[in-house]
Amino acid sequence: QVQLKESGGGSVQAGESLRLSCTPALSTFKYMGWFRQAPGEERKAVAALVIGSDVTSYLGRAEGRWTISRDHARNILHLQMNNLQPGDTGNYICAAAIRFGEAFLEARGYYYWGQGTQVTVSS
Repeated sequence: QVQLKESGGGSVQAGESLRLSCTPALSTFKYMGWFRQAPGEERKAVAALVIGSDVTSYLGRAEGRWTISRDHARNILHLQMNNLQPGDTGNYICAAAIRFGEAFLEARGYYYWGQGTQVTVSS
């Protein structure tokens, strides 16, 4: 069993940046992703990365503002979040897949999950 652990969340003003981290980003995973969950809402993917090739994909609010990456030497997954806005507020959860599948940007494609790190953006 793998326990994913996120860090790096916090409270910031609109326009500021945060860098989230998730460990361990093991090379045995097939892909990893970041999901955002706000109170009363479903968990939704914001970014995903294929382990090994580092091919990335982004959804919605993440496109053009955020970058998902993996530190290969230290097995850490990052999400660099720039120009944060109040609508980005939520619990950001790291996830890992152990099989390749079509659900690259859907929660059903992932097997391991962290507890999340809270990001709060005020205007």
